[in-house]
Amino acid sequence: MKNIAVLGSTGSIGRNTLEVVRNLNRNGFPVSVKYISANSNVELLSQQIEEFKPKAAVIFNEASFIELKSRSLNHKCEILCGQAGINEIASRDDFELVVNALVGFSGLIPTIEAIKHGKDIALANKESLVVAGELIYSMLRESKSHLLPIDSEHSAILQCLQGEPIAEVSRLILTASGGPFRELSKEEMSSVTVAQALKHPNWVMGNKITIDSATLMNKGFEIIEAKWLFNIEADSIDVLIHPQSIIHSMVEFSDGSVKAQLGVPDMKVPIQYALTYPGRVKSDFPRIDFKQLKNLTFDEPDLEKFECLKLAYDVIKSGGSYPIVLNGANEAAIDLFLKEKIRFTDIPALIKSAMDKHENHVSPSLENIVSIDSWSRKFVYDSAAELV
Repeated sequence: MKNIAVLGSTGSIGRNTLEVVRNLNRNGFPVSVKYISANSNVELLSQQIEEFKPKAAVIFNEASFIELKSRSLNHKCEILCGQAGINEIASRDDFELVVNALVGFSGLIPTIEAIKHGKDIALANKESLVVAGELIYSMLRESKSHLLPIDSEHSAILQCLQGEPIAEVSRLILTASGGPFRELSKEEMSSVTVAQALKHPNWVMGNKITIDSATLMNKGFEIIEAKWLFNIEADSIDVLIHPQSIIHSMVEFSDGSVKAQLGVPDMKVPIQYALTYPGRVKSDFPRIDFKQLKNLTFDEPDLEKFECLKLAYDVIKSGGSYPIVLNGANEAAIDLFLKEKIRFTDIPALIKSAMDKHENHVSPSLENIVSIDSWSRKFVYDSAAELV
């Protein structure tokens, strides 16, 4: 029996994780969901409590916490609130693995708490490694915890590296669909709407990651994440636009051979691999029909058009605290875009302004990270107000 906690159980990754749990239990790999958490979705969280019968559930929003506490549920579980609730769960010793499916910077502290308490982490929250990769890498060296990626790209790399010496890896190749605006000109991108940006051609995801996919910022984050996950220098990590999203990533070795991991665009496969690692368990998830694959195409990303990816490359070279600014400014800019207060092309412009204003910190502490994140967001919100 594997005992897990699912943080962000009502979001896209969280819901897919629970579907994976159902599949594993059907196929003889028992998984018990000991703890779940949500931000504010009381209705769905209540349904998940009834089905999975966790020992405790955490809800971040205080009003939602009061509502959930007042509900008459058939399954009685402990109801906790906010960051203190997450910290309390992380300290308990009746589960082995945390699925961190939280969105954005909010996923950092739970990742750190899980490492402190020796839990393995199935990580969908790429922002943890973007803003605190050096700190987390240092903590992992002193902990029995392991990070297992849930992102399809990093899961693909993990699978390709099985049985291979890391010293023989010459290059990691991350693939990107190119998002909904792959064929638009830079000028046309200035007038795209929120609805258009949220219509990803291949994947069904939450709003924040969908916008990151549209700007290609997600690929910049994934380069930083891959650097820390696989101890590979960023200049050995490339990005290719692959619109079909069939090859999820590739590894090139010193002898010139390349391994690729293929699959239909379905997050349940990498989630299940993280939960069963290093083994595999049967699933009923969709398979590739190779007879239907007419072509697989690849192109280099246009860094002039996708400025967010270029900013990420700049940040990787600069290091220090710049990734914190990149992430915080990006989250604030996306929030403004989703509220239709700025244009799509204002997102990279605001991030660049924040980076230009920032004074770099080498090896920032957790306190520095939190402070710089707050400054980055405030800078973007203040700067956006001047655009109106």
